[in-house]
Amino acid sequence: MRNKPWRMVKKLALLREAQAFVEKFEGALGKGKGKKFYAYKMMMVKKWVKFKRDFDNFKTQCIPWEMKIKEVESHFGSSVASYFIFLRWMYGVNLVLFGLIFGLVIIPEILMGIPYGSIPRKTVPRAEQATAMDFSVLWDFEGYIKYSALFYGYYNNQRTIGWLKYRLPMAYFMVGVSVFGYSLMVVIRSMAKNANENTGDGDDNNFTFSWKMFTSWDYLIGNPETADNKFASIATSFKESIVDEQESNKDENIHLRRFLRVLANVLIICCLCGSGYLIYFVVKRSQTFSKMQNIGWYERNEVEIVMSLLGIFCPPLFETIAALEEYHPRIGLKWQLGRIFALFLGNLYTFLLALMDDVNEKLTEEVVIKNFTHWTLLSYYNSSAMNDSAVTPPPIDPADVPRVPCWETTVGIEFVRLTVSDILVTYVIILVGDFIRACFVRFVNYCWCWDLEAGFPSYAEFDISGNVLGLIFNQGMIWMGSFYAPGLVGINVLRLLTSMYFQCWAVMSSNVPHERVFKASKSNNFYMGLLLLILFLSLLPVAYTIMSLPPSFDCGPFSGKKRMYDVIQETIKQDFPLFIAKIFSYVANPGLIIPAVLLMVLAIYYLNAVAEAYQRANTELKKKMQMQRDEEKNKRNNKATTSSAMQDLDNLLVPGAKSASQFLSQFSAATPIFLFSGPHPLSGSPGCYRSQDRHASLSPCDQVSPR
Repeated sequence: MRNKPWRMVKKLALLREAQAFVEKFEGALGKGKGKKFYAYKMMMVKKWVKFKRDFDNFKTQCIPWEMKIKEVESHFGSSVASYFIFLRWMYGVNLVLFGLIFGLVIIPEILMGIPYGSIPRKTVPRAEQATAMDFSVLWDFEGYIKYSALFYGYYNNQRTIGWLKYRLPMAYFMVGVSVFGYSLMVVIRSMAKNANENTGDGDDNNFTFSWKMFTSWDYLIGNPETADNKFASIATSFKESIVDEQESNKDENIHLRRFLRVLANVLIICCLCGSGYLIYFVVKRSQTFSKMQNIGWYERNEVEIVMSLLGIFCPPLFETIAALEEYHPRIGLKWQLGRIFALFLGNLYTFLLALMDDVNEKLTEEVVIKNFTHWTLLSYYNSSAMNDSAVTPPPIDPADVPRVPCWETTVGIEFVRLTVSDILVTYVIILVGDFIRACFVRFVNYCWCWDLEAGFPSYAEFDISGNVLGLIFNQGMIWMGSFYAPGLVGINVLRLLTSMYFQCWAVMSSNVPHERVFKASKSNNFYMGLLLLILFLSLLPVAYTIMSLPPSFDCGPFSGKKRMYDVIQETIKQDFPLFIAKIFSYVANPGLIIPAVLLMVLAIYYLNAVAEAYQRANTELKKKMQMQRDEEKNKRNNKATTSSAMQDLDNLLVPGAKSASQFLSQFSAATPIFLFSGPHPLSGSPGCYRSQDRHASLSPCDQVSPR
């Protein structure tokens, strides 16, 4: 190496490479103990690699339903698999919420609270005891279920319960706030994580099909079933890329397309307005039915039936109307999700507005019954005191005490009914619309007049938009209803658990992949954005009832207070030192809250502007890198073409003559020679030429952009 005419930098680099090679293979090249130690070290390295691979496989097996989701993805694409990933994430969030409510509210009340039947709020009224265990009554969540720990009215308003002096009203309020706080934190964190993962990925638009063809197969697969799934996954990914390529090269009549899209949006707005009016009308009718006796099953469940039917029939109608727009499948899915989200949200808020009218009526009725109850008890004890007997008057049985209509429990019952009816309707639709339909097409196709698989009714496709929005809409009801029905989160956990198994089975056994398979976006932030919006909109009604409406005076942990949030002021005054109470009073001053909110808004605006600037800079850097790659590629192509042209000139010269480069250098000063740059000069293709004369002004190559 010393005798080589190289620079010192190159010699040092080669020296380091040689030293690293000798150090790596020193044991294998040596003898005796060195070779044995090297063999032992290589054996330990292999065992460590195998252990890490097995541990990674073990971690994959520990992820709930990971293999089920991978199997669905291999046959139906990443768009369908994204729904099941979202479902699994929702299950984890609800499991944490259920742990909070069950561990801090339900269990303390059951173990340390006043037992059932000791006070009126925990006792079925005398008039309802005869039918309290009937199935029809329990199915409507009345009877014994209504007066259980499942609903708000069961919990006592004692400031402390049990030997632990557990502050149940304060715990109930803080857990209700924590449900929204934890949900908000985990949704925003997931959105930020997805955004970071999406930003870190580069553009893979170059050589898409080549990369998929030569790098998709996993050579560590040793299971035939896994190999079949991998083969199906590769085929599905090719279909997704073909659809993306076709959509990027499609030509269309822009004016006709705009007209059809405007028409489609007008029709969908009409459907949304009609569904909202229908729900408002039905809720008003249900308030009339609630005052009647001996009503039928349909009249009792009319609201839930109508809302479930709208959720079933409106999404397919929207999908039919959306066929006029001819969007890319991924963009069309987002439009479909937005429209169904508007449908569900409009239906939900229409239901809430009508329900608030019912709550106001119950509050008016509560004032009358409250005065009547006090007067009845006063008359009872006064009449007993007028008696000369020294015997203590017998206490009134809790079942005989007049009750007020606990509006919090009524709201909780409505949300539980909606949730349960949504579960049943979803499962019935899957069973009838997917499984029975698939069985009919499969076994009757041989003896039918036309091809049932290719024509009507054919096999069902998995409705991504309807299922995703149904999941988000249901979660919004859980967030709103969990404050009035603490057991509602447990019902939702069971629903998500059964939905994962039931829907995975239905997809693999009864559905077929979409005709236009498309790739899901690199992040689920669109789903998370809808979930964040429904979380915010679910918080508004709960915050309104906490801050504005008085709680019922004889049910729930906040009975006897003017507002529900008074429990915080009571705890601060009685459990904290005086100076802490003053600090909280200063912090709650609007003069400090409003500037703090303005400061947060300005900080959010600044951070958003910085993020947009970074995003633009990142986009510009990507463009520059792409241009640099194209320029390097053009330089290599031009160099190869010029070398080919010089070789052709050498071949034209007679043997023994000078080379083409020497020949051109002798005459370059006197005669302008134009060298073609681009295609081969003899191919007849247009190229660019460059003059070798320093005084020549003809240089079109300087104006031609690189190919």
